[in-house]
Amino acid sequence: MVNSEASITPIEPHTEPSAPWWRSAAIYQIYPRSYADGNGDGIGDIAGIRARLSHLSELGVDAVWISPWYPSPMADGGYDVADYRDIDPLFGTLAEAEALIGEAHDLGIRVIIDIVPNHCSDQHALFEAAVAAGPGSPERELFWFRPGRGEDGELPPNNWTSAFGGPGWRRVTEPDGTLGEWYFHRFAPEQPDFNWDHPAVRAEFEATLRFWLDRGVDGFRIDVADCLVKDRALPDHVGGTPSPWADQDGVHEIYREWRAVLDSYDHEAIFVGEVWTADPVRFARYLRPDELHTAFNFPFLQSPWDEQALRKVIDSTLAEHAPVGATATWVLSNHDTTRHVTRYGRTDTSYALDGRRVHGAPVDLELGTRRARAAALLTMALPGCVYVYQGDELGLWEVEDIPVELREDPTYAQSGGEDLGRDGCRVPLPWGDGSPDALSWLPQPAEWAAMSVRKQHTDPESMLGFYRKALTVRREQVALSQGEFAWLPAGKGVLAFRRGSALTCLVNFSDVPVALPEHDRILLTSGPLTDGLLPSDTSVWLS
Repeated sequence: MVNSEASITPIEPHTEPSAPWWRSAAIYQIYPRSYADGNGDGIGDIAGIRARLSHLSELGVDAVWISPWYPSPMADGGYDVADYRDIDPLFGTLAEAEALIGEAHDLGIRVIIDIVPNHCSDQHALFEAAVAAGPGSPERELFWFRPGRGEDGELPPNNWTSAFGGPGWRRVTEPDGTLGEWYFHRFAPEQPDFNWDHPAVRAEFEATLRFWLDRGVDGFRIDVADCLVKDRALPDHVGGTPSPWADQDGVHEIYREWRAVLDSYDHEAIFVGEVWTADPVRFARYLRPDELHTAFNFPFLQSPWDEQALRKVIDSTLAEHAPVGATATWVLSNHDTTRHVTRYGRTDTSYALDGRRVHGAPVDLELGTRRARAAALLTMALPGCVYVYQGDELGLWEVEDIPVELREDPTYAQSGGEDLGRDGCRVPLPWGDGSPDALSWLPQPAEWAAMSVRKQHTDPESMLGFYRKALTVRREQVALSQGEFAWLPAGKGVLAFRRGSALTCLVNFSDVPVALPEHDRILLTSGPLTDGLLPSDTSVWLS
C-alpha cells in the first residue's frame, strides 16, 4: 500500500442544515475493474478499493461513485447486469461490499452505486424466462419483444439503432428451434431493454433500491436515466426528430416513485442522473424537487477549452438549474469519455455530442496537462458539486495504442472498428507498488510508471499534490460551497468570477500572461506565476 492506515485523517461530512452534503460535494468515480487490484489477478476488486480508501481520504473527497459491481457476463464492462442484488465474484462478495460501505462511512466518505434500469444482461433470469416462454407470454411483456416485418418476419420491427452502432434489434430462436420475434436493445445485443410500462419491472427495481439502501448506500447514479420509457407505438425514427426511445414524458412518473422510496429512509441519500437531453427546459424537469437531486452536466464536459464557450455553458447550466432550485454538477472526464488531458492537448479540444471518440489526432500532453490543472481549479470553484474520475488526480491521459485483440468495449465491434471505443480511459491506475503491469487487464503505458501514486505521493507539485491542495482549500473556504456566484470584468481570453464577497477565480485562456486583480493573498494556482503574472492556460484562486 502507498499510504498506511495510520496516516488516514478522517473527513467530517458536510452537515450544515442549509447546505445538504451533496450540494457542494467532491465525488470520486471508481471504475472497479481498474481502480485497485487486491488479489493480484490484474483486475480491480472490492478488496483493492478497501485497501486504497486511504488514498481517497487523503485526497479529500466527500463521496465515491462506484460503477457496476454486480454479477455480469461483462459484455459491456458490467453494465449488462445479471443480478442487481449481489456482487460479481470477479470483484468479491456481498459481505465485502457491506464492509466497504461501513469502512468508507467511518472515514466520512459516502458511497453512491450505479444502477442500470434501462436494460439488463441477456443472462438475467427475467430475460432468460422471457425467451423460454415464447411469443405472447406474460414473461415477454417485461421487455420489447415484437414480430419482425417482411414476409417471414426477417426484418426488424422498425429502424431503431443501437447507441454502439448497427441495428437496435436482435432476433431470437424460439423454444421450438425456429427464428422468431425480435427484442430491442438500445446498447449491446446482450443488453435487452426493459419495458417500464410494466408494473413488474417497476416493482423489481423498487426492491433493488431498498436492498441497497438497507445496506447503507448513500445514493444511486442512474445509467442512461432518460431512456427508460419508449414510445409504445414503436414508430420508425425520422432524422431530426426527437428520439422515440429517450426523454419520454412517462419517465418522470418513475423518478417520482423512486424519490418517495429514497425519502422514506432516514439517511440522506441522493440520485444522480446520466441525462443526455440537450433541451435545457426538458433537462430541468428531471431535477424538480420530487425527482432527481442532480444530473451530469455533459455540455460542460463537451465544451472546448475556450473562455467564450465555457462562459456560455456555465451561464446556461446555472440558468437551467435555477428554476427548480437544483444543484449543478461539474465533470471533466468519466469512464465513457476521452480523458481531458488528451482532449485539451489537441487542436480541437471539444468532445462530440454523440460521444464518438477521436483516435490518432496529434496530442501535446504537456499542454493538455497544464490545461487540465487549470480546468480542475475552474470546476472546483463553480457553485455545485464536482466529480473526479479516477486518474484525473494523477494527470493520466487517454491510452490510444491498445492492441485490437485486447479491446473489450463492444463499441469497437458494433461500429465495425470505426470507433475504437472507451477502453483507453479505463486502463487500470498505476499505484507503483502492486502487481506488475503485465497482469493488468489492459496494458499500462510505460510512461505511467512516473505517474504512479507512489511517485507522486510525496511530491507537493505533482498533479496528486495539486488535487489534494485544491480539495483541501475548497473544503476550508466557505465561499466555495455557499458563496454567491458573479462574473467579474476581465480582458479578452480571461474568465474571472467571484464566489461570495472575497474569493476570486481567474482563468487565463489567452496566449500572454495577465496581471492579477487586487487581492490580499493567493490561495492556490494551477501553475507557477511568471514575474507575478498569470501565464497562459493557468488558473488562480485569490482571497
